[in-house]
Amino acid sequence: MKLIRWIKKNRMKSAIAVVLLIWYYFCLPKELFKEPYATVIESKEGELLSARIAADGQWRFPAQDNVPYKFKQCITHFEDEYFYKHPGFNPVSIVKAIQDNYKAGKVVRGGSTLTQQVIRLSRNKNRTYWEKLVELVLATRLELRYSKDEILNLYAAHAPYGGNVVGLEMASWRYFGVQPHQLSWAETATLAVLPNAPGLIYPGRNQDELVAKRNGLLKKLFEEGVIDATTYELSIQEEPPQKPFDLPQTAPHLLQNITIKRGEGHRVKTTVNAALQRQVNQIAKRYYNEYRQTEIHNLAILVVDVKTRNIVAYTGNAPTDRVHQKDVDIITAPRSTGSVLKPLLFASMLDAGELLPNTLIADIPAQIAGYSPKNYDMTYDGAVPAQKALSRSLNIPAVLMLKEYGIERFYDRLQDFKLNDVNKGANHYGLSLILGGAESNLWDLCQTYAGMTSTLNYFTKNDAKYRTNEFAELNWDSTRKRNFGEETYNKPELGAGAIWLTYNAMKEVNRPEEDGAWRFYDSSLEIAWKTGTSFGGRDAWAIGTSPRYVVGVWVGNASGEGRPSLTGVGSAAPVLFDVFHLLPHQPWFKPPLNDLEEVAVCSKSGHLAGENCTAVMQWVPPAGKKTTVCPYHMLVHLDASLQYRVNSNCEPVAAIVNKPWFVLPPVMEWYYKKLHTDYMPLPPVREDCNEGSDTVMDFIYPRNNSKIYLTKDFNGELQPVIFKAAHTHTNAKLFWYINNEYLGMTQTFHEMPVEVKTGQYYITITDESGNEITRSVEIISK
Repeated sequence: MKLIRWIKKNRMKSAIAVVLLIWYYFCLPKELFKEPYATVIESKEGELLSARIAADGQWRFPAQDNVPYKFKQCITHFEDEYFYKHPGFNPVSIVKAIQDNYKAGKVVRGGSTLTQQVIRLSRNKNRTYWEKLVELVLATRLELRYSKDEILNLYAAHAPYGGNVVGLEMASWRYFGVQPHQLSWAETATLAVLPNAPGLIYPGRNQDELVAKRNGLLKKLFEEGVIDATTYELSIQEEPPQKPFDLPQTAPHLLQNITIKRGEGHRVKTTVNAALQRQVNQIAKRYYNEYRQTEIHNLAILVVDVKTRNIVAYTGNAPTDRVHQKDVDIITAPRSTGSVLKPLLFASMLDAGELLPNTLIADIPAQIAGYSPKNYDMTYDGAVPAQKALSRSLNIPAVLMLKEYGIERFYDRLQDFKLNDVNKGANHYGLSLILGGAESNLWDLCQTYAGMTSTLNYFTKNDAKYRTNEFAELNWDSTRKRNFGEETYNKPELGAGAIWLTYNAMKEVNRPEEDGAWRFYDSSLEIAWKTGTSFGGRDAWAIGTSPRYVVGVWVGNASGEGRPSLTGVGSAAPVLFDVFHLLPHQPWFKPPLNDLEEVAVCSKSGHLAGENCTAVMQWVPPAGKKTTVCPYHMLVHLDASLQYRVNSNCEPVAAIVNKPWFVLPPVMEWYYKKLHTDYMPLPPVREDCNEGSDTVMDFIYPRNNSKIYLTKDFNGELQPVIFKAAHTHTNAKLFWYINNEYLGMTQTFHEMPVEVKTGQYYITITDESGNEITRSVEIISK
């Protein structure tokens, strides 16, 4: 009541008091420090990985949550012994400072508390008595907003330490090469006295004065019982800082990635394992020093924890130089995919029931809509099991598989996998999509393989269930956890069975024995892996997965300049295996039996078994039961000698021997039997029998309705076109015609060179039995 009566009686004074209170409440800015900060990334253990200088050219780290105990003791005993007792200013210190300065005729002592110094650092104004008064008022307001430890954190983050070094953390790295909590008492004392006189820190200058100030503080700490006598004696013997240390730059390209996504001035605690990151960097450096001898200057390595989808190692480039673009982050850069998409097609076809693991795929010269794929070694197997084609990375079977599966369909599947750089439409890529015609990056590819691996792991461990967001984005932020969606019995992208069968195929190594790179392969290391090499030796890939980790490697030149020695198997695979040897070894994937069914398949063709083939049991995805029954086994009618085919027109039915026979189409057979000495061509039809028209011969080259470009030799002379054909009978004679004009006869090896001019032609071949085939071609001169 008395207060109300006083307010009514003293309205003017009350109004002034209210205004002053409102001013006092709002006088302290919400954002005390507006200076830009350095961008800092730490490992999951809190170890500094890399940092980028602040926009104003100062090394100023964002404030930490706490200040180390040693620095807290040192700074308060040196600057403000009553820090934890005063309200923001210390009247006794102010009076003593005025007296001492008056007697000396100059400023010899300051009376500012640490709280006032925080205000002074934030305002950065000229030091006048009026400014001192303002600082005092704002200091009391600061004490009401923040705790004592928070105020100390602000001081530690913004105290000047000479040159462009600001704050305790940066000073600790710059002058001693360690984190603040790792400093000794002598080192901490040095950094406690420096903000009072930062000019003392320059190496080789003022060393005695700096040591004297430091030792004075250490003596005070000893006298007040903060440190013991032994610690004091040892501390004063330590040398002052000499040559400045460089900041750690263990993951500079991850820092670059984070800065792009989050902006500058943040401190980010990443998911990176610091020890593993250093080891991966050492591997990158070792291979860089080896590869640069052949003018290969860049490489990148990414390691992902499948369970969490966390990045545990991120080496974005080799330790090369600026001329060779050392600052380019290869992990996020789009590059030609080579063959690394082949497992995705294999798994998709398995999952859709359009392929079984050992289904024979044609491996013959092919021309599809003007596109002529070639195998890397320029050879042909005729026919090869699908999983062997995958493990050997054969191009022609992959193209034929893509043609069967559908380009648009596979393109849509890649969008489901979030391969963001495959973005130009299916028609743009065509069949080259599976051979490196598209671009992707190491981040997206590792994300895709991690999603596949996690799909398989979760299914086998959680009662045949999937998750709706299994192909989640990779993560580098330790404060975030990925949401993998809800449990479901519906497969998200691929079924676990198809993934398991694909990984089994990727584990099988079937490469040429003369390939020296395989000395790096350790068969005891069970991983599913795939290499890729882009056209012209521009990109070498290797991506592998165990149940716990995915590792991706890219090797090449950031400029896109190719090298003939650059291959996925020879350049990227050795790096991949060295990285996997750093990781804990994992047992192989458990079979997802709830997404597999055992069926009978032909042992030779890999198709579902019919009645005419020898069957073996094999695990396949449920949809695999709807694939076609083997088309390559037929029941052949033979005479008693088993040398000729017969029929009821020329042999008594009772004398006919019926025998199952494995028969490939002529062109496939022509190449296949060269590599399979046990392959038995169909016996010829006995001359007295009238057999129906079988497909006994076919063109190897050219394909029907194709365009053939004439080439010239070094003398400018046009070279002949060489047509090729295959016949099921080894010694068959073939007769060749062009536009009804006879060219000649071939036997055993059916190749016919023809000198022609530009124009449209019909090539016709007949054999001794009257079988005939024709091809239409257009000859074009370049």
